[in-house]
Amino acid sequence: MKLAGVVVLYNPDINVEDNIRSYLDSVDVVYAVDNSPSDNSERFSNDKIVYISNGENRGIAYALNAGARKAIADGYDWLLTMDQDSSFSDDGIEKMKEFIIDCRENKNEYNYQKIGLITPFHRTIFNENENPQGIDSPAVVMTSGNIINLKAYKEIGGFKDWMFIDAVDFDYCLNLRDHGYDIWRLTYIELKHNLGNVVFKNIGKKHMYSLNHSAMRRYYIVRNRHYFYDMYHERWPDFCNAEKARTSREAAKIFLCEKQKYKKLFAMLKGYIDYKRGVKGAKK
Repeated sequence: MKLAGVVVLYNPDINVEDNIRSYLDSVDVVYAVDNSPSDNSERFSNDKIVYISNGENRGIAYALNAGARKAIADGYDWLLTMDQDSSFSDDGIEKMKEFIIDCRENKNEYNYQKIGLITPFHRTIFNENENPQGIDSPAVVMTSGNIINLKAYKEIGGFKDWMFIDAVDFDYCLNLRDHGYDIWRLTYIELKHNLGNVVFKNIGKKHMYSLNHSAMRRYYIVRNRHYFYDMYHERWPDFCNAEKARTSREAAKIFLCEKQKYKKLFAMLKGYIDYKRGVKGAKK
């Protein structure tokens, strides 16, 4: 099975090369699409890595689309999508490839023609003690670690550039499902995923955490969450209502747990205002 990979870079830290090495042997090529303003090509000079510089931060959706278009042009049918802060354990990608090949050759209950995306179990600090087994089909999954069907990618129009960063993965998943494609999670395969600078705080007897995103991220989360709701709530009401309700809880956690709280809360308000104004694309 031929498999390309794309990793989205942005001011990559010292761990990126190790992360890429964790899956480099399992793919034919990795398109390293860099949203950094500086050139990092010297760090990615491996023969299996094609470095693509955007020269500026064009957003994760644009970078993923750049990698997908390159993979399609180079004749690939499947693409591994990776964040720069994620890495695979053991032979996870090989097992994912085996699953896809088995579906194709043995015509099992997982309809090969309708596979839109295969994903592993994302191991984070919040599920360190979980040990799921088997195969399930969550409504949406995070982008990193997925093997996507590029035929399905073309049919649904790829990732939405104008979302820039947040809700890109949720939109892609529900768009796949709305077009009749399946999402399968192989929970026996593990991807180590770093959620960033999470903060914890005790409020009385209550132990709280907050994801501690930057003000810019908070802007996109709120803005895109409302666009996402408008696009999908009629067909996915329970999921969209739950996602929309997270905004008030996140605001409370920011106020109680995080620094620069007023800057972040103002960014959330600005995100909602820009949604109401119909603003899309990169924040001005």
